[in-house]
Amino acid sequence: MKLKQLIPTPSAWAHMRFVFSVFLLPVYLFAFSQATFVQPGQAVLIFFIWHFLAFPASNGYNSYFDKDEDSIGLLEKPPQVDISLYYFSILLEALAFGMGFLISWEFAVAVLIYGIMSKLYSHSATRLKKYAIISFLTVFIFQGCFIYYVTYSALSGLSLFRHWDTGFIVAGAICSCLIGASYPLTQVYQHDEDSRRGDRTISLLLGYKGSFIFSGAMFALGIACSFYYWHLEGKMVNFYFFLVCALPIFLFFNYWFYKVGKSTANADFKNAMRMNFLSSGCMLVYFGTLALMS
Repeated sequence: MKLKQLIPTPSAWAHMRFVFSVFLLPVYLFAFSQATFVQPGQAVLIFFIWHFLAFPASNGYNSYFDKDEDSIGLLEKPPQVDISLYYFSILLEALAFGMGFLISWEFAVAVLIYGIMSKLYSHSATRLKKYAIISFLTVFIFQGCFIYYVTYSALSGLSLFRHWDTGFIVAGAICSCLIGASYPLTQVYQHDEDSRRGDRTISLLLGYKGSFIFSGAMFALGIACSFYYWHLEGKMVNFYFFLVCALPIFLFFNYWFYKVGKSTANADFKNAMRMNFLSSGCMLVYFGTLALMS
């Protein structure tokens, strides 16, 4: 290993896709809005560890082993990866783990588990990504309810092994359903490249039409969980606000589904990014408003 390999190149910085972490921000904001008591300093540190260290490290590690030549999330023409991307992703993950102890040992271990699952998902020796159901469940759990449960507990200063009531469980389920709804649509334009690489993704398994139907079903399940959660909390106005924020997502989703039904050429990078940014933006408005009102 040479010293210059430890210095991230412009390609390495690009593949970390820091902006992509915005797509996971709604989970943090939901946990923030529901936490019982939040210390501002702790909240900023937790946000920094997840969104500037752990998530970008996962993105970079995945990119290094994918070595994509076609479009990926936020990179229409991804630059060629190099070894500095590998070392930079490991460095950020190590920093995330070390800084996690400033919150609690439980949080640090959770960050480590997230990193391990990211490696199992991406590394060529394990490559969970090539198994449709396993890869979906990995993302469904570890980018959804896992992040919510860990973040809520850390923000509230509570042990992760306590407060497992119905509301807490359902709130995590909402996050997983929303992540699960978007996941196949982030792969729908990558069928050719995933096939060449031997990755049997959930979108490849379901096909173009099946990916949209599955995503719609997951989103509907998320709506049902949201109804149940806010009914438990006695705050149905929050559920109705969710429906208002979800309306643009529903409309564009159906418009895109219609276009893909006419021609699968419309299952492309640009439409996928429009879907991602619209859904993330609407959910940021919703969960951000909840956080501001908390």
